[in-house]
Amino acid sequence: MKMWKNSLMLMAIALLAFACAQAPESDEAKTTDAQEVDEKATEGAADFAIDTKASQITWVGTKPVGRHNGSFAIKEGAVKVEGEQIVGGSFVIDINTLTVLDIPADDEGNGKLKGHLLSGDFFEAEKFPTAKFEITKVEAYQAPEGGEKEVSKEESEFKLANPTHTVSGNLELKGVSKNITFPAKISIAEGKLTAEAKFNINRKDWQMSYGADESLGDKFIRPTVHIGFNVVANK
Repeated sequence: MKMWKNSLMLMAIALLAFACAQAPESDEAKTTDAQEVDEKATEGAADFAIDTKASQITWVGTKPVGRHNGSFAIKEGAVKVEGEQIVGGSFVIDINTLTVLDIPADDEGNGKLKGHLLSGDFFEAEKFPTAKFEITKVEAYQAPEGGEKEVSKEESEFKLANPTHTVSGNLELKGVSKNITFPAKISIAEGKLTAEAKFNINRKDWQMSYGADESLGDKFIRPTVHIGFNVVANK
């Protein structure tokens, strides 16, 4: 009986570890070639300056044996608003502000992982110190046929509940620009704009293929990366 209980415990631990190492279940951003920005659409629009202290970009990367997460700071940016409609805008991400949040800051592993992510294997920050997101289209969100699936409390960490808009924009990373489309929750009231989004992208679309070969086994690093946008802007 004791051996049976131990076996069940080991199996539970193994299943838990496996589940934790999966790529986050989230909306997959539709990725296409970069789109032209309509400069005329922003003429006469109001500028909402991004509050860089209240805004951030989050990330999650996974591999068979674990998961890492962290954030980037937004360096500068503005959202163009006409009435209550976003008609354009962009922001710059400071790649060198990359932080690793799942490993204590004073742990040697934190510095090693950060250095690896900033190296040529991933972001190549010395050559490409910034990334940029430029809005190409914002539309009212259309729920899928059959209605929107309810997002549970457990799922809400990585999947957005009750999106209000669909956002498209050019994400430039490592000199590569791709247009991504994803659901977002946007609010504009009393001169303040807040926007939240949670979605997955494939890092190989931006020429980051390090460790993305499944034959590497435990050293395999999934190409799927979870991204979170948390943006606050003021008129």
